[in-house]
Amino acid sequence: MVKSMTGYGRGEQDLDRSQVTVEVRAVNNRYLDCTVKMPRAYIFAEDAMKAKVQAAAARGKVDVFVTIARTAGDDMVVTVDEELARSYIQALGRLHELGGGAVKGRFSAAELARFPDVLTVEKRAEDLEEAKERLLAVLDQALEDFDAMRIREGARLAQDISERADTIERLLGEIEERSPQTVSDYRARLEAKMRDVLQNTQIDEGRLLTEAAIFADKVAVDEETVRLHSHLGQLRDLLAAGGAVGRKLDFLIQEFNREANTIGSKCNDIEITRRVVDMKAEIEKIREQVQNLE
Repeated sequence: MVKSMTGYGRGEQDLDRSQVTVEVRAVNNRYLDCTVKMPRAYIFAEDAMKAKVQAAAARGKVDVFVTIARTAGDDMVVTVDEELARSYIQALGRLHELGGGAVKGRFSAAELARFPDVLTVEKRAEDLEEAKERLLAVLDQALEDFDAMRIREGARLAQDISERADTIERLLGEIEERSPQTVSDYRARLEAKMRDVLQNTQIDEGRLLTEAAIFADKVAVDEETVRLHSHLGQLRDLLAAGGAVGRKLDFLIQEFNREANTIGSKCNDIEITRRVVDMKAEIEKIREQVQNLE
């Protein structure tokens, strides 16, 4: 199956006192360009997340947004420097023994806690490898959602391209049906014109017919129509094969245009010209759709 380059996916999980949200958004781009925007504290997981995206997408401008909402109390831990607290107690006891007027009896725990560095509030230590794995698990969920959307959009694009290819094939058949008559008419006009120009000159009848046939053959489009049929077959094969076929299809559509332009330049027939114009319009619409495929 073919996939669209554009898509959106979201993953969300409650993990270890925090809510982790990962959003993946992609738009068209010639190559894969992945950007991860996340809290600075988790930048260590950026390369692993990019590797996941690169495995899931071949082309596109992909932005990954990571949001982590924590409960402030759960994220912090309070520690007691017991050695320092004992030192404070000993020092206060010594002051008491010396009869310092400012020292009256024993201090309470609350009072002791006011002394510098007795209590320390720190961010809870986190296992970085475990944190990375949790982030990647949420990213997997977002990428699954993202991929499902691209598959749906890719199927719609493939259907539209196939229908337009059918239209091109129909127009091509009408050109092939009309082309022999066009060549015959052109040859007849050419013979008449040559006879008119050479009417007072002795000419070889066989040579005249041969030259007229050679020039008339230049307006035949058999080679171009055969190649276009081949290109249509390749287009259908690529759509059926699926995968990252966008660049191949883009190149193939250039060949479509080349053959259509050659047919248009060779034929002076109004009916064929109209069909070439219609065919080029369909080719251009396919080209626009192909730009959206991975």
